[in-house]
Parts: sequence; C-alpha cells; structure tokens
Amino acid sequence: MFVNPRTLETDPDKLEEIEKASVRLVTQAVVDFRGIAAELFANERDLPQDFGEDVTREALDEMGVSRIRQRLYGKMDYKRARYVFHPEYAVRQALFVDSKAEKTTGRTPATLQTAQTSLRIRHMRAGLPVDEPGALSPVLDTENGPFLTTTIFVKYNYRDAAGASAHHLDSITVAAVPHAYLQDRYNPDATDTIWRAGRNAPSRGEAFRVRLVFGLLAGKRRWRVQHVPRSPEPFVWAECGGMESSSAGPGWSE
Repeated sequence: MFVNPRTLETDPDKLEEIEKASVRLVTQAVVDFRGIAAELFANERDLPQDFGEDVTREALDEMGVSRIRQRLYGKMDYKRARYVFHPEYAVRQALFVDSKAEKTTGRTPATLQTAQTSLRIRHMRAGLPVDEPGALSPVLDTENGPFLTTTIFVKYNYRDAAGASAHHLDSITVAAVPHAYLQDRYNPDATDTIWRAGRNAPSRGEAFRVRLVFGLLAGKRRWRVQHVPRSPEPFVWAECGGMESSSAGPGWSE
C-alpha cells in the first residue's frame, strides 16, 4: 500500500503530485486562518517573526492533518510526521513548514539555511558558481519506516501601522521548495536556478544563507508559489502560467 519514498527518484511526476497536494493543504489552512492572522498582526506587540510562527502552527493545527507518532527534528517551526493518501497509493511524509515575516517591500524572496532543503543550491555569486548541498535528508529512516521530506515556507508580508507599534498584514505567500529528486527540473546548474545569494558574508565566516526567489520558482511550476491576499479579497489557486505580476501577486519580480 505504501510507496517507498526512494522509488520516487525515478517517478518525478508522482513526487510533484505529492508536493502539490501538500501545498494545497498548507495554503488552505492559511486562507482559512488569514482573518485571525491579520488581527494578531494588528494587536501583537512582539516581533512579527515570533507571532508569525504561532500563526502558522495554529492554522495547521486547526486544519488538522493525519498524525504518525514519530518525532521529527530540524530547524523548522512546524514538523509533522503524517500520511499522504491518494486513490492509487499512500506515502509517509515528514512535513516541514517554516514561517517568515518581512515588510511588504521584501516580499519576493525567502531566506533559507541549508538545513531547510534537500535540494542542492546552485547559483552564481560574485560571478562564480556556487554548488552547496542541502543538509535536509531527502528520506528520513525511522522505526516507522522511511518518510519523504517536504519543505514549505509561509511568508507574512506586512507593513508598520502608522503611529503604532502594531503591523498591517498585507498578504501571505506560500512556497514549496522542490525535493532533491527534482534537482534536474528546478536547478540543474548555477545558471538555471531558483536561488539568489543570501545576506551572509563568507569573508566574515557567517553561516551560508540563500534566497529562494519566488518569481524564478513560479516560472518553473506556477502552483509552487501561492499568493494569499488579505481577507476579504478572494483567494484564487494559481495553477499555470509564468511569473506575470497579474497572476502571481502585485509587485512580484526578482
């Protein structure tokens, strides 16, 4: 009944199907919770990043997903061992969801660590090619069997409210980082990439960072990046097409 995740290395279409279903799950949880999220941004006095993490956890807990009693570790806000059921198969999944909160002017990328992706990170930096391995294992072996790892980011785009320490939530971006088995489809080399250099200085020994560029990712598969507007604006699932600003969300560019 269960698909061995390692067999998906030779079945990329099925892997894309699993990741797409996962994006739908997380996006719908965010859509259902966005009204409460806007209230929290307007009233909380903590750092937006701190309560952004709480919003994501609460949204997914309220949505509810299947649960396997398996502890997961990693640098992600939400970690859940779960089942993914499809009419033709099932797979055990280690779902990792991380939250970002940044002012709307910086909505187009999300900054990642290598521990948050299984994909090799290939891009150009200072005119030289970078090829950094992702530190997240593509498959986690546990006493409950192998788990397929899936990484999704939820980014809260906000602006400061005038004359107050509160914040106005403008929109939410949901983005799915491709699995390592999809390397050739999304990042075969340093020039065909979804990444840009991160805000770290190698000369000072700072830890490696990289920016996932939503426009480049959506140009590969549009459904991997979903733009959730503030309520009551309607949410429309983005399925096809390139990275035109009209379909991907206002102001999206590199």
